[in-house]
Amino acid sequence: MTSTFPTISISTERLVLRPLDEDDVPALAEMMNDEQIAAWTDVPQPFTEAAARHWISEYAPAERAAGRGLDLAVTEFLTQRLVGIVQLGKTDWHIRSTELSYIVAPWARGEGYASEAALVTAQWLFGDQKFERIEIRTAADNTASQQVAQKIGCISEGVLRNACIAHHRTEDGAWADVRTDFIVWSLLPEDLEGADGQLADTGGFGSYSDWN
Repeated sequence: MTSTFPTISISTERLVLRPLDEDDVPALAEMMNDEQIAAWTDVPQPFTEAAARHWISEYAPAERAAGRGLDLAVTEFLTQRLVGIVQLGKTDWHIRSTELSYIVAPWARGEGYASEAALVTAQWLFGDQKFERIEIRTAADNTASQQVAQKIGCISEGVLRNACIAHHRTEDGAWADVRTDFIVWSLLPEDLEGADGQLADTGGFGSYSDWN
């Protein structure tokens, strides 16, 4: 029997992490067309509302149902505006390990939202789901993503040479692939000690019984 993540809503003082829904389509499409996101992810460019709708209605539910991962919208607690996405992927239920990634909308950067969302997700995984390892992979030149990993207490384990494909603009305005290294980070339950004291305190957990 395949293990799957539950339908979950996770709250902090500033954020709510919840399942993606149809209302997120316009904001998700706008966010994923950002230059930095295009540079460091493999999302198609331009990213259309049809692509956002496919992600929300088909891709994310399929990943969860298959036990591979979980996609959560990160929203502001007060405004409900879409701040970004937290993704879990390549989940191994036998060793209780998963890979965590995060994307933040351009307007929300510099507020510590990525660290806050990543930390509360890690706390939920270690506490509620009894996971034993979280892995984060950052491109060698993606210093912002590396700072998030460091801030939540991750340990750098090494470099996967030439294992990452990033993207850059060519002179004619098109996107071209460029190979670079992956830095591999890990987070274990004991690594979280003290990390939550540097960030916003987290709230409780709730579930969405009608989301499949």
